Parts: sequence; C-alpha cells; structure tokens
Amino acid sequence: MNSTLNGTILITKNLTKRFGGVVALDKVSLTVSRRSITLLIGPNGAGKTTFVNVCTGVFKPDEGRIIFEAKDITGWPPYKVYGLGFARSFQIPQPFRSLTVLDNVLVAMRSRGEDPIGALLKKSWAREEEENIEKAFRILKIVGLENYWDWEAYKLGAGQLKMLEVARSIASGAKLLALDEPIGGTDPRYAFYIFEQLQSIRKELDVSFLVIEHRIDVALKYADMVYVMDKGRIIAEGNPNEILKNPKVAEVYLG
Repeated sequence: MNSTLNGTILITKNLTKRFGGVVALDKVSLTVSRRSITLLIGPNGAGKTTFVNVCTGVFKPDEGRIIFEAKDITGWPPYKVYGLGFARSFQIPQPFRSLTVLDNVLVAMRSRGEDPIGALLKKSWAREEEENIEKAFRILKIVGLENYWDWEAYKLGAGQLKMLEVARSIASGAKLLALDEPIGGTDPRYAFYIFEQLQSIRKELDVSFLVIEHRIDVALKYADMVYVMDKGRIIAEGNPNEILKNPKVAEVYLG
C-alpha cells in the first residue's frame, strides 16, 4: 500500500489554538510526507477541522510553527498559503454550478490572457490556453470525470462534485490538498472509488493529501500514516495496523 515517500511537505510543531478558555489545539505536532495520503481522524469536536483552518491561514495559531515546503508559513493569510500550493476542500463542494466541468477546472488555472495588457497580445497566450485545456482533460481523466467534461456541474452526483473540487485544486497548482470528509454523503462503492482516485493522483501528479475522515472503515485501507486526535491533542500516530491495535484509539471510538 505504501509508496516510496521522498521527504516531507508539511510539518507542524506544537501547534496551539485557543478560543477563549477552550483549548482547541493543544501542542499538535505532525508530519505529512510527500506523495502520501495522511489521515487525520477522531471524534466530533476533536480539533481536526480547526487544525486545517490554522494550517491554511483561516485562524492564526497562539503558539507553534507551520512549515510547508521548507518555508515557515505560520500566520500567513489564506491567499498566500493557497498561492504557495497548500489548498483545502470543504465538506460541501462549491464549484460554479452553471459552468461545465471542464470550465470549472479551467477557471482554477492561471492564464496570461486574463491580464488586461497580456490579453492584447494573443500570440503570447493562445498556446497557453491550448496547453491549459490539454492539462484540464488530463486532470479530469485522472479523477474519473473525463466523460462528464461538458456537463454542467449541477448535474453531477455528490461524489463527483467532490472529485471536481479535487480537480480544481490540482489545476490551481496545489502540492498539498487538505480534504475535509471527501467521502461524506457518498455510497460505499463510490467512497472506495474516491480513495482509489486519490492514490492515482498522488502517483501521477506528485500531490500529497491530508484527509479528515470519519469513515475509517474505508479510509484506513488507503492511508500511509494516521494521526488520531481527541480533545485537541494527538493521542496516537502510526500506520493503519498500529492504529487499529492501539487501545487509546479503541477507547476514544468505542468509549
């Protein structure tokens, strides 16, 4: 299951976030290896989404550091984190529903033709537009949406919308993608399919994934590394087999 991983793409060190008297993150340290699927699990209220929000700049940490691509991005605003290649999806995908699947992906790409001055120099961006279309079709093929390229986004099913969100993030240049419940609301067969697509993406496009997921019966099979959170702390970490045998994890999930 595990691929050969080359270095790390994200490191957090003692990340702490308080909201009034509530400690949402309590010295959270974890590492995401390059080209990995790293799983972050835990009960509701454990601090998983807060952790992603802090890493992607939605909230500023009270303590600790965030290192992405060997750069200290602690406290950076979301647009700057996104521009560096750390993107996130949301539990409810929000594409442009009236646009086609292909256009949704193209919108996420940068083009010189969008610049007021560059737009006047057609030769400078016409080839780039062609290359973007070729790249968009390649991405759609990898995420399993190539046969739906001319569909308006609103016609897609829940699972397909989630993969479109992934495609748009990749098209934007994402190197690390944080996914919040990517298989939420999907039927079991498509849930496995989504994780199989994530495996293909990381191999073919050199993209890493940090996945928050409740359905560990599906997700564990595809994870390289698993972190378990409870009450703002990391209580266990290891490969899927180690996590399944960890008594602390069983206590958190089974009571």
